[in-house]
Amino acid sequence: MKGIGKGLSVIMVVFLAVAMVASAGFAETVKVGVLLPLTGSQAKFGEIEKRSMEMAVEEINAKGGANGKAIELIFEDDTGKPDVGRSAVEKLISRDKVPVITGGYSSSVTAASTPVAQQFKVPFVVCTGSADDITEKGYNYVFRINPAASEYPNAVRTFLKDVAKDVKTVALLYENSSFGQSSSKSFEKDAAELGLKIVVKEGYQAGAIDFTPLLTKVKAANPDLIYMVSYVMDASLLMRQSKELQINPKLFVGGGAGFTLPEFAKSAGDASDGVYSATLWVETLPFPGAKEYFKNFQKRYGADTEYHGAEAYAAIYVVADALRRAKSITPKDVRDALTHTDMKTAFGPVKFVSYGKKTQQNKVDTYMVQWQKGELEAVWPTSAATKKYIYPTPHWDMRK
Repeated sequence: MKGIGKGLSVIMVVFLAVAMVASAGFAETVKVGVLLPLTGSQAKFGEIEKRSMEMAVEEINAKGGANGKAIELIFEDDTGKPDVGRSAVEKLISRDKVPVITGGYSSSVTAASTPVAQQFKVPFVVCTGSADDITEKGYNYVFRINPAASEYPNAVRTFLKDVAKDVKTVALLYENSSFGQSSSKSFEKDAAELGLKIVVKEGYQAGAIDFTPLLTKVKAANPDLIYMVSYVMDASLLMRQSKELQINPKLFVGGGAGFTLPEFAKSAGDASDGVYSATLWVETLPFPGAKEYFKNFQKRYGADTEYHGAEAYAAIYVVADALRRAKSITPKDVRDALTHTDMKTAFGPVKFVSYGKKTQQNKVDTYMVQWQKGELEAVWPTSAATKKYIYPTPHWDMRK
């Protein structure tokens, strides 16, 4: 019965999509493939990105779509697994005949899926997968809107240099995934450049049910900074157990990912208070449509959004812009149009450039946020701050 129910829901989604296109008066549609984790442990991220993309496509179609053609999103669930992601991209290309694909949440799935798009010469506009090597393979059909993982802590570096000058030792905890390993290697390099000593460096398997042994080791080392690269449930458990064990560094910092989601604060409770995170976006930045996107998302879904949603929202606008400029709606012509992208979005400027080992990579600034009384506030750099940072983080037994 579950299979029947799922099948009916898929049919209903397709029916509604067709009905919406027909009611808007479009005679033709352009299919855009989307790869996201809609089930499994990463589904919360997939949900926020899917919702953001659906908002974007409705706005674009309400204004005429792509040269009078309605954009129709074809979603494929990668379930957070690389092999499923590869198969999904093959399906989008071979069966659905999409001229362009976007999405790509986890680094491991994105790294496994983009070679398929390159092989079939169909452009893939990555919006979240951040392992550095995704844009370091010389692929000419792969583009990335978000920065590489090594660039996420740029604002953290300046905060440590300009504010947290008394931090001397670091514990580095990370998920054993492409994103976690890439991010940890990058931060290890940053720490060396800042003269910080890494006293604990430990990877862990996602979905752990008890971090006590790991955190006991961290407590014994007594670091000034605990830097964590974790998805949302692991991030929440790490903070709850850090509170239970009374681990009191000068600051806890997350490397993006799970630490910026509303679910983090809900799951971690008051253990989230004071936690910093690297982030790529906040709605108060002076980007066209940033505040409107945030408010419209809140109104429509009764929930907050954050940088993952903004990336996905912008990705649809970038794809639509390329479809409008393309000589024809073919993968090659859409790819050629993408190479000339130079636009401002709610996520920030988007222009695909090459630097270092990277090709067709967008360069964006990064920021620091901090959870303060259940609200995620921008705190660094000061030019983007909505609240002043709280530093050092108060000891657990000194909080009200």
